[in-house]
Amino acid sequence: MRKLIHRLAALTLALPLALPAVAATVNQTLPPRVMEALKANKIESSALSLVMLPLNGDGVPTFVNADVSVNPASTMKLVTTYAALELLGPNYQWKTEFYADGPVENGTLNGNLYLKGGGDPKLNMEKLWLLLRDLRANGVKTVTGNLVLDRSHFVQPNLPVFDDDGNDRNKPFLVGPDSLLVNLKALRFIARNEGGDVQVLVEPPIATVRIDNRIQALPRAKCPGWPDVRYNPIENEDGSVTVVATGKLAAGCSGQSYLALLDHQRYAAGAVRAIWAELGGSILGGDRVSPVPDDARMIARAYSPDLVEIIRDINKYSNNTMARQLFLSLGAAMRSEADQDDAQAAQRVVRQWLAKKGIISPHLVMENGSGLSRAERISAREMASLLQAAWRSPYAAEFISSMPLAAVDGTMRKRLRNTGVAGKAHIKTGTLNTVRAIAGYSRDGDGNSWAVVAILNHPRPWGASSVLDQVLVSLYNRPKQSTAQR
Repeated sequence: MRKLIHRLAALTLALPLALPAVAATVNQTLPPRVMEALKANKIESSALSLVMLPLNGDGVPTFVNADVSVNPASTMKLVTTYAALELLGPNYQWKTEFYADGPVENGTLNGNLYLKGGGDPKLNMEKLWLLLRDLRANGVKTVTGNLVLDRSHFVQPNLPVFDDDGNDRNKPFLVGPDSLLVNLKALRFIARNEGGDVQVLVEPPIATVRIDNRIQALPRAKCPGWPDVRYNPIENEDGSVTVVATGKLAAGCSGQSYLALLDHQRYAAGAVRAIWAELGGSILGGDRVSPVPDDARMIARAYSPDLVEIIRDINKYSNNTMARQLFLSLGAAMRSEADQDDAQAAQRVVRQWLAKKGIISPHLVMENGSGLSRAERISAREMASLLQAAWRSPYAAEFISSMPLAAVDGTMRKRLRNTGVAGKAHIKTGTLNTVRAIAGYSRDGDGNSWAVVAILNHPRPWGASSVLDQVLVSLYNRPKQSTAQR
């Protein structure tokens, strides 16, 4: 009897807390200004999935088309980066190492030099230069053997190559991940017309990249924002690439372009050899790929920046390659024997992590973790639930600050200027040919914080970015609730 009384008392105490949740008001209509923007751009309202969740204050949640499976484009990076923060830790680092399989005597390594990649997403030219400087400081100047690249850290998935426009094959944003990703595999071409003499240089100066300069020199004129200079790569039988530079360039003008023309092996080896030669070193052998032998000794090591800095680059500037690198790093860190590759391992790990958080995600499909995919899917409700969980995370500050700040930086730097939202919203953007998306955190006019997800999938999403901006403006300008409503 006493137990029954205790149970009834507990139930009575619980009812006042449970009833408001059941009777809570939910808005299921789009803000009027958002509807107007959709109509102005001839986009059906069914194409827009919208969720706005109050994180504090007394706002009413909005759910419109919230449980539709949609392509989130680059807002998928929020899933990858938040999972990495909690699963790997904010101070997680990657390492890149040089090994030797022979003795070093009087500045000469009598053997092979191994470069072992650890999946560092930000192994840029400066970091590689410092690593090679460290190699010189450890007494190596001449290598009698080969330069051997160890690219075995990742178990790579066999994924389709993404090309949204059909002519982006050499664009750096399409570069795939690799255990030994150097400088995002980008080649920078600089064209200058100095006194009628047009010169074209490439950085880094990789020996297997040759320039055929056919740019026409023009008299001095006002320099255009985008010079008429084009680069056409031609693969040679010996494995080198000849880049034919054409177009016109006025005297006193310059321009630069970024292309990804070499595979990971040729780029990494070429970059190492170029910097090593500048440091006065030499490698007498050739290039090959092989794991580091068990009996080789480590002679130089470099660490990446902390994960917190990496996710800032990924989310602020929507870096696809770094996001894919991070996704595979999740898989590599927690790979099981049942996983076929590190993408499959990452998918499993993220799903298990979400389940432990109580986030049900039947619509979630992760292919590469970057959103640069036609296969990836999520619902607006699932994304908003993740943002709500991240708001309560110990790493909330690190996660939120990684996103672009409206009208200030990253992919949002030119949006929402001269509005009340400027500087008050941390928003990740997403863009594909048929997708426009935003997801993140924003404030209303009362200073209350909201999780906001707006994903638009449409064959012709022209003007859709203005529609999504209006979502944030409407939230900021939402009608204030009266005391009676509260």
